Amino acid sequence: MRKIALHWQILIAIILAAAVGYAVNLATTDDVTPGILGVEYTVIFTFIGDLFLNALKMIIVPLITSSIIVGVAGIGSGGHLGSLGGKTLLFYAATTLAAILIGLLVMNAVKPGLIDGEPIGHMLSFEASAADVAARVEGKGVGDVAKIFLRMVPENIVHAAAEGQMLGMIFFAILFGFFMTRLDHDYSEPLYKFWNGVFHVMMKMTNWIMLFAPIGVFALVANVIAETGFDAAPSLFLFALAVLFALALHAFVLLPVLLRLVGRVRPFAVLNRAKQAMLMAFSTASSSATLPVTMECAEEKIGISNKVSSFVLPLGATVNMNGTALYECAAAIFLAQAYGLDLTFGVQFAIVTIALMTSIGVAGVPSASLVAIAIILAAIGLPVEAIGALMVFDRILDMARTSVNIWGDTCCATIIARLDGEETKVAL
Repeated sequence: MRKIALHWQILIAIILAAAVGYAVNLATTDDVTPGILGVEYTVIFTFIGDLFLNALKMIIVPLITSSIIVGVAGIGSGGHLGSLGGKTLLFYAATTLAAILIGLLVMNAVKPGLIDGEPIGHMLSFEASAADVAARVEGKGVGDVAKIFLRMVPENIVHAAAEGQMLGMIFFAILFGFFMTRLDHDYSEPLYKFWNGVFHVMMKMTNWIMLFAPIGVFALVANVIAETGFDAAPSLFLFALAVLFALALHAFVLLPVLLRLVGRVRPFAVLNRAKQAMLMAFSTASSSATLPVTMECAEEKIGISNKVSSFVLPLGATVNMNGTALYECAAAIFLAQAYGLDLTFGVQFAIVTIALMTSIGVAGVPSASLVAIAIILAAIGLPVEAIGALMVFDRILDMARTSVNIWGDTCCATIIARLDGEETKVAL
């Protein structure tokens, strides 16, 4: 019997969770609290949901650390940090930052976390009160920007990891990976093999944990609906539409403009020739799984040389997550709005900075961005449990943002090839 794909399992889990949660909500009265064997259904949902979220949080430090070290070391090895590497990294950093800012602007304009100016946290059954959450981020203004950079250099890296201070971990991993490439081969090779081995183990653990995603998603969504009904559905739907609109702005306005002006190519000719890879990314929600198809489209259909595609695209599958970074920022802003937080410059700057830095360490597997979102929420003082509210539309948004990730990689490879003097099949 053919196994049901994970994304269909998650979709089925969401539908079942909506039905079960609503049934529990209808059966709950002041006198009656539905349950089984004396245990309330909402308690069961909370336990399972927390277990799934704890599993995600458990892998944050080793996954992000090993991913960044291997990625940075991979860039540095083989002499790639020359002209090709510099242009590639500059493009990836610039477009990722642009994507984050687009997400920030759209969320601030639409404000899906508010209804008639009031936060919707109570509709999402957030346990922490707005006052408690506000106390955690109190005083995060312009002056807090300096503290963000100070936290990037922790005095004790082990303590920083234990406390979930991921900015310090990320900065340490970048430095470690960079200076690893400055060692003699006899020293650097064992280190690279070790961290590469850790990374692959963490990838397998991530894939294993995601096998339980349908159960975790069922519990998280059912718990929200059991406690609130469908009161929050309009706001969640508006959030999903806002994210899709922001992704469309980045994918079909900004990137085509760069292709036209910088790459001197026909943007929609590139899009047409990259559609197979984007559809693959949409169906699998995995940049890593789509990489072979992306390289085939780039070389065979767009006409990019193997020299460029074999460096730019694998690197992009690791560090260039335009869509993911945009979503991380949008999700954090949405949840902050739902809690009723005053989004000061300091808080929003922190969100942008961490989204930019964590996007380079997100594994190219379905829903791995949930790990990065957990980091952002913890950094700005929001409860990680709030991620549960994102689960309703996460799968479709995951598929959409992965397609944008792949499109961004393809655009970069095309522009770098043109800047290197290659003709390609899509030149003006």
